[in-house]
Amino acid sequence: MRLATIRSTQGTFAARVESDTTAVRIDGYAGVGDLLQEDNWREIATQASGDAVSFEPADLEAVVPAPRKIVCVGLNYANHIREMGRELPEVPTLFIKFPDALTGPFDDVLVPGYATAALDWEGELAVIIGKRARRVKEADAAEHIAGYAVMNDYTMRDYQYRTLQWHQGKSLEKSAGFGPWMTTADSFELGGELATYLGDEKMQSTPTDDLVFSPAQLIEFISHIYPLDPGDVIVTGTPGGVGHARDPKRYIGDGDVVKIEIDGLGHIANKTVFE
Repeated sequence: MRLATIRSTQGTFAARVESDTTAVRIDGYAGVGDLLQEDNWREIATQASGDAVSFEPADLEAVVPAPRKIVCVGLNYANHIREMGRELPEVPTLFIKFPDALTGPFDDVLVPGYATAALDWEGELAVIIGKRARRVKEADAAEHIAGYAVMNDYTMRDYQYRTLQWHQGKSLEKSAGFGPWMTTADSFELGGELATYLGDEKMQSTPTDDLVFSPAQLIEFISHIYPLDPGDVIVTGTPGGVGHARDPKRYIGDGDVVKIEIDGLGHIANKTVFE
């Protein structure tokens, strides 16, 4: 099952996606994040019989527009760790992205002039929480996952490396495409390709099961620090192929489209516009 947050002239609404252009409205919910607050969200979504609607890619909002928490994981693919000249970590490296950074899966990313120097792509698998997780064991973590989606951890490398704290390079307003929808956990299996394109050129390509720390391991680790609530998002890390690690370095330019595709989840594509 696929669930989306769709825009309309009256606001946004949650919907069950039937095809790439049609959906069934789930009445009473402004988005997937609101729906996930219900303990029986899966039953509500499955049984929804609201209006059938057609939508265009531009009608899709970030699948969870305002999570309470977005927890990002750095250095979680071995090939990316090696290209950045680091050792494999013993524990996950965490940083936070604010909800203000999210944007629709096909929205333009408007970049202010002061932030255009070293923009980089990071295609990532996002895990969406569907049940409160507090001090959860790895073996039980799967029951807390509502589903998966695609995200671009759009990064300002010059900001990121000004200090030892990465956050300031990772939360540029409305820069992180998120979607196109949530594919529920029972409809997705790790192992397919994660691919990132800059225009027509493939820049990243790695199986999604090539993680140092799996989604279940991440839930165990994070939930022993603070609880994860329905609608919270874990962004699991990016594989090798980022622009900053290339020789010469390569960055996103004005008008460039960054497309990220994950087998079984669909794709997002954001055009970068320098203001």
